[in-house]
Amino acid sequence: MSRLSAAVPPWLAHALRAQRGPVPWSAVVRGALAAGPLLLVAVLSGRTSVGVVAALGAMLAGINDRPGSRRAAVRRLGVPALAGAGGLLVGSYAGQHVGAVTLTLLLTVLGLLAGAVSAVGPVASGAGTQLLVAAAIGAGMPLPEPGWQRALFFVGGAGWLLVLRLAPPTPGAIAGDYRFDGERDAVGGVYDAVAALLEAVGGPDAPGRRVALTAALDHAQDALGGPRLRPYASSAAERRLHAQYAAALPLAEAATALAWAGEAVPARAVEGPRRLAVAVRTSTHTGPLPAPARSAPALRALDDALLHAADTFDRGGDDSALHTRRRTATSLARTVLGSAGREYGLRVALCFGAGVAVAQALHHARWYGTHAHWYWLPATAVFLVKPDLGPLASRVICRAAGTVLGAVLFAGFAALLPRPAGLVALVALCGALIPVATRHFAAQTAVVTVLVLSLVMVGGEPGASWSRIGETLLACAIVLLVGHLPALGQRGGGVRARLTHAAEAAHVYLAHVLDDGTTDDRAGRWALRREAYRALAEARASIDLTAAELPALARHAEGTDEVAATLERLVDTTTACAVQLDDNGRLTPEHTERITALLDELAEGRERAGLVVKEGQALPVPLAG
Repeated sequence: MSRLSAAVPPWLAHALRAQRGPVPWSAVVRGALAAGPLLLVAVLSGRTSVGVVAALGAMLAGINDRPGSRRAAVRRLGVPALAGAGGLLVGSYAGQHVGAVTLTLLLTVLGLLAGAVSAVGPVASGAGTQLLVAAAIGAGMPLPEPGWQRALFFVGGAGWLLVLRLAPPTPGAIAGDYRFDGERDAVGGVYDAVAALLEAVGGPDAPGRRVALTAALDHAQDALGGPRLRPYASSAAERRLHAQYAAALPLAEAATALAWAGEAVPARAVEGPRRLAVAVRTSTHTGPLPAPARSAPALRALDDALLHAADTFDRGGDDSALHTRRRTATSLARTVLGSAGREYGLRVALCFGAGVAVAQALHHARWYGTHAHWYWLPATAVFLVKPDLGPLASRVICRAAGTVLGAVLFAGFAALLPRPAGLVALVALCGALIPVATRHFAAQTAVVTVLVLSLVMVGGEPGASWSRIGETLLACAIVLLVGHLPALGQRGGGVRARLTHAAEAAHVYLAHVLDDGTTDDRAGRWALRREAYRALAEARASIDLTAAELPALARHAEGTDEVAATLERLVDTTTACAVQLDDNGRLTPEHTERITALLDELAEGRERAGLVVKEGQALPVPLAG
């Protein structure tokens, strides 16, 4: 695959690339027990339409069912499900009581709102997607139940999958309270990532290992920071996990400083974090930890951090803070109304609104025959316009190929399977396959196509396979056209907004470290460090995604990758400065010279990339003693 990626354009290489990893068997079992059984109960009770809606809710929740903690799953599955219920409610009543023109305008405005809110983050993006997809289904799929009942059963289907996620123990959970097995695995992953970085210090793999450490810390923070009834960890097991996560932060800081210095560390320095990782996952004591040498400030910081972690693991700790700053309503509003929110909101509104308009025209022209199921085209446009599913060209290729494959497979199944029993079994099978199919957009599209066609056939719509192919190709054409329109706000606005936020976070972190009055505030420093690295990771992901677009779109983000690389080196250097100041209170000439050079390089790079530099971001660098 690496040779193929080098031989083909980035936008095509992305379409051919699939994620790898172990099969998430627990999610597979949940998928099999979600949509299929709900539909079966409804068919046996004579309420097939209710089962179709509930199964749709379970299916969309299953797409969001990712590995992680139970607490994080509540937000990741629950918030989009509630948004989907709201969209189904609005779409149902609007489809029944307003005309085609008014309905198109209403859903276009809804697309503008959902797209702008999606800029906030992954959960908000999932909520915006379900809001629009459910609104299209509510308006375009005639069902006998009133809108409020549809919304209720939709939430019930998603809620059933959430119950399956929260209640049973995770297979393979062997230690401690099974409710926190996701959190234990996430925190253990942080210690493993620290060990991997220490092992790579001084070698070519060190930068990649540092990025992996950031990802592990982000994942652990999300796993521990899900919604709760109380504003603090309420059980001893949860408080212990929070303290173990907090104990990993100084270890991560010391490992980053060692990687910055570039001098290989003794092999025994790696053993300590690995034993801590095992202790987290098995809820056992660490035993004696091998101490590293104390010949340099970063090694002394590593030794101190290991001693602190060992004490936390053996005696417990009371540091339940996650060292993250909560986003205020003002910052969320700034994101929604900023360049990224405006650009994405406008694109979603145009794609979704155009999809609704074309689908309405085809509906009144009897493209759909005697049935009024016109929701597929706008719902497809919603998925196609989502940038977190891949570059635009890759999304279009995968969606078209997946729909054709899914429609052909369903036509074969429909000709062979008994009805409705065979179709119900097919829904259960597709529900089980979704967690695996999400590794590639084309595979996910194929599985979802088979599942949805099975649902609508059980619900009374025959022969939908081939019309779905035509509607999908129309949606692809709409999104390709709108995605390349030249005057939809600042092109590359999402990349620039994330990179600007990362630059601001890096400067705030640097100012905190260099201010003599704040160097003792380690908790505040760790929170700023986490925010800087998380913002950098989000910016880097957005840049990599844009770089894989067609050249007409990719060129709008030219130069941003160099700025991101400079910011990463600046935050790494700031971390090394923090460790140095903790050790003796003075920076070396190497530290100050490196910061000065990076700030100059950053200013030049941001100017070349067209990024706005706010006043107050040019920071004084203290002279070395």
